[in-house]
Amino acid sequence: MRRSARLGVLGAGLAVFAAMMALAFAGLPGFGGSTHPYRDAAVAATYGHNTANAVSSINFDQRGFDTFGEETILFCAVVGVAALLRPVRGERRREVKDSGRVLESTSLLVYVLFPLTIVLAANVVAHGAVTPGGGFQGGVVLSTGIHLLYVGGRFSLLHRLRPLDWFHQGEALGVVLFGALGIAGAAFGSALFANVVPQGQLADFVSAGTVPLFNIAVGMTVCSSVVILLSSFLDQTLAIRADQGGRTGPGPEEGAAT
Repeated sequence: MRRSARLGVLGAGLAVFAAMMALAFAGLPGFGGSTHPYRDAAVAATYGHNTANAVSSINFDQRGFDTFGEETILFCAVVGVAALLRPVRGERRREVKDSGRVLESTSLLVYVLFPLTIVLAANVVAHGAVTPGGGFQGGVVLSTGIHLLYVGGRFSLLHRLRPLDWFHQGEALGVVLFGALGIAGAAFGSALFANVVPQGQLADFVSAGTVPLFNIAVGMTVCSSVVILLSSFLDQTLAIRADQGGRTGPGPEEGAAT
């Protein structure tokens, strides 16, 4: 296709898109008005399913299919990054030893904050249906908390406490669990991702039906994904090096001497 034809197709598409956006914006209610149908429906559904955290109610109860799409996007993005950063021909993985000097105050702070961060992450995930937080936030806190060990200068300890095989399985298991909960809603309820578990009492720890289960599934996926992502970057920075022994051509020094 010629350049002029491509530009013509692009221009026609942009014109249609602009017209549709103009019609959509023209139909929006006035700013600052008193009519908020989506808000009213979301709040009613939140109280109807005894979910104290309205944000979690919207994410997992009312718009569960959208959240599943977001989780799948994260999963695919991490898989793509891990594939791009894996060792290729001409590269090898070397053993990384703890080196350098870390301030004693930094090490002490890491050892104090590490268990506290793990407990905080579990608390954020577990109470995601009751208080602000949930699987996304708790998963990020947990994954970054694990890597506090690297900040303390103990890469070898981080490597032992971060078995990547477990996190690869946890990432996939979280996505499968999320999808299974959605299918269960269609099988036992009225629609896909329907809240079919007894909702309990509002603001109780065990309440909101399937929302806590969705938080656990998302927490598993997010934590595992971020751990895999950070491990890929750390490996590229510290562990993966070009295999000098397998080089067939002359190196810079050999070429200069020649």
